Amino acid sequence: MKFIKRRKTQDQDRLESGLKKTREGLFGKIGRLIKGKRKVDESVLDGIEEALITSDVGVNTTLEIVSRIEKRAAKDRYTSSEELQLLINQEIAELLEKNIPERPVNFDAPLKNHPHVIMVVGVNGVGKTTTIGKIAWRYTQAGRSVLIGAGDTFRAAAIEQLEVWANRAQVDIIKQSHGADPAAVAFDTVQSAVRRSADVAIIDTAGRLHTKTGLMDELAKIKRVMGRQLAGAPHEVLLVLDATIGQNALRQAQEFTNSVEVTGLVITKLDGSAKGGIIIGISNEFKVPVKYIGVGEGLEDLQVFDRERFVKALSIV
Repeated sequence: MKFIKRRKTQDQDRLESGLKKTREGLFGKIGRLIKGKRKVDESVLDGIEEALITSDVGVNTTLEIVSRIEKRAAKDRYTSSEELQLLINQEIAELLEKNIPERPVNFDAPLKNHPHVIMVVGVNGVGKTTTIGKIAWRYTQAGRSVLIGAGDTFRAAAIEQLEVWANRAQVDIIKQSHGADPAAVAFDTVQSAVRRSADVAIIDTAGRLHTKTGLMDELAKIKRVMGRQLAGAPHEVLLVLDATIGQNALRQAQEFTNSVEVTGLVITKLDGSAKGGIIIGISNEFKVPVKYIGVGEGLEDLQVFDRERFVKALSIV
């Protein structure tokens, strides 16, 4: 129990450090706006709306949050700016709650599928390779056997980079030569995972340009090929998005969710961005749960997303 508490404290410290820029940006603006105020008037609502939009929360989600705050403030009384801040935190947390996974990620829990197959998608540069390595490491730390498939056969050095992360996570990798058919790599990986009785198989894919329909169609093909080898595979499709690109992440999410059935989101590079509010907007717009967030380069810096811890780390109270 002491170890668990210590780990949670360390994770929270990393999260708060990683969200520093967003906290100082989004919640810093809101904090300055409501300082000394005891009621939510029109000027406060306008200021909150501006702060949310400029922090890449998105127009639709911003309007929903502002409406929720306005309705809540109309029926409750507040005596301090701290209570107003708590109100804002609660409304954002409740909005996120609508889109949390039915089963929060628990690396120690029994796996429903064996092997459990995860397909990872996203454009080049968002952090797919590092995300795969870190998820593999988390599973190995829980005593699981993991196999990685190097399905990005087009980008130069992609296979070699994934090998580096496979070594860090101490897992095996299935690969073919540069330019090979990525669907064949996915097929081989699932087949090998079944033959070896591996617990988890994680399949990398090429960093498709989300504006290229033909390439997006190929992701759907890879998914179908895996399903032929193992019924129900992939059991998860994780879309990796870069927090630093703001609203472009929303557009990428739209394209990918149209092409494959995305079951969860991974938001990376939060430590290098003041646009952490994108998590709120993307989760709400697409009704797809955020499962992991990246707050640094280390193996332990990919965290299971926890809405309460996330809002707490953003709060200035």
